[in-house]
Amino acid sequence: MQIISNHSDLENTNMLNKGLRDEEKIRIDNVLKTLRTLIFVPYPLSHLQKSDIENQLKEFGLNIQTLIDYSNEELITLLTRLHFDWEQLEQFGDILIEFSKEENYNFKDKVLSLYQYIQQESKVFSFGINAKIASLKNK
Repeated sequence: MQIISNHSDLENTNMLNKGLRDEEKIRIDNVLKTLRTLIFVPYPLSHLQKSDIENQLKEFGLNIQTLIDYSNEELITLLTRLHFDWEQLEQFGDILIEFSKEENYNFKDKVLSLYQYIQQESKVFSFGINAKIASLKNK
């Protein structure tokens, strides 16, 4: 009887962890989706639009200045601690590249490191990521 109880407890814990991971994934996806809509707008960004972007970045413990100040490794460490999956890391990199285009920020090196991290650590070769890495290296 004791074994079944422990097994059941373990299943309940695993289900709870999965539920929390699912909730976290949905939360991250929603913030990324909002960031994408804020950044893919006609430029230049108004003060209010930049403020909206800052508010979304706060969900990840970031702001524009910390994005600038963080080393590539610090940014990757933060995002992985926040449980970003590979797709979310790629989306965040895509957002930073788009943001860099119009706002005179240069996140190219950070995004390049992020894409290289995904390619190396995910253990799955992605032609899409590889093309993005090549494109960034040629800029």
